[in-house]
Amino acid sequence: MHQIEFKDLAIFIRVAEGGNFHEAAEFVHLSQPALSRRMQRLEAILGTPLFERTTRKTWLTPAGREFLPKARRMLEDFELSVLGIKEMATHQKGKVTIACIPTAAFYFLPGVIREFNQLYPGIRIKILDVSANEGLECVIRGDADFGINMAIAQYPEVSFTHLLDDPFVVCIRRDHPLAQQQDIGWADMEPHKLITVSKDSGNRTLLDSALVESHVRLNGFYEVQHLSTSLGLVEMGLGIAVIPQLAMPSNDSSMLTCRPLRGAPIKRVIGVVRRTHTSITPAADLFINILLEKWSTP
Repeated sequence: MHQIEFKDLAIFIRVAEGGNFHEAAEFVHLSQPALSRRMQRLEAILGTPLFERTTRKTWLTPAGREFLPKARRMLEDFELSVLGIKEMATHQKGKVTIACIPTAAFYFLPGVIREFNQLYPGIRIKILDVSANEGLECVIRGDADFGINMAIAQYPEVSFTHLLDDPFVVCIRRDHPLAQQQDIGWADMEPHKLITVSKDSGNRTLLDSALVESHVRLNGFYEVQHLSTSLGLVEMGLGIAVIPQLAMPSNDSSMLTCRPLRGAPIKRVIGVVRRTHTSITPAADLFINILLEKWSTP
């Protein structure tokens, strides 16, 4: 069986990103027929079409979309191991890709990145600020070296290292009647409109589970996709929200404030997610070590 050539991977990525065989051929200094033959050979090796084409447009098939992140990873691994091995050995160059839930990105990463850049100024950092489910998929697929994520359902493909527990709080305006209380119980919230995030969110799953266990039904009046949107609606006086404490703005001039939940607390556990059966890059390992040293709690 023929083996995939790394030049073919580079060409495939170029065509996939640009959507144009002609431009890709010019970029890699090949004739268009020669480039097309290389892609046909790659498709033959993989046993499936990677592109669909018309006279004006080229786009990826479902198999092509699935293969694209794998091709990027294979090419990057090749470049690091063959072309950049000397620089990687001395930590002079490289790249770390982190899939991080947005609220944790603001909290955990700036201080760690600052320290990491001082020690290893040649190593680039890419942050994928995505939802918990998307972040987990990025790590499993290899699109990210590791993730900072919630401890969601157990997956054999990944391991989880605890960083901290993030309690849920009730987010309200400073002039809201509930702001007069030291803490807020479920019964206190029943008369008020509740702003929730999508049911696809891990935060929503934790909240719904707590409501079921407490036999409580709140007035879920608004549903949004992102926590930042729910904060905006609360600030406009449209309702209240039960959110992770890390999502609260740190700006003292904000009209928003929060109160602890009375009774059984809700919390999300946040930590580092890594693939279990794939070795991590040296650059990512360096970053994780600093992250755990700075934030890990016993």
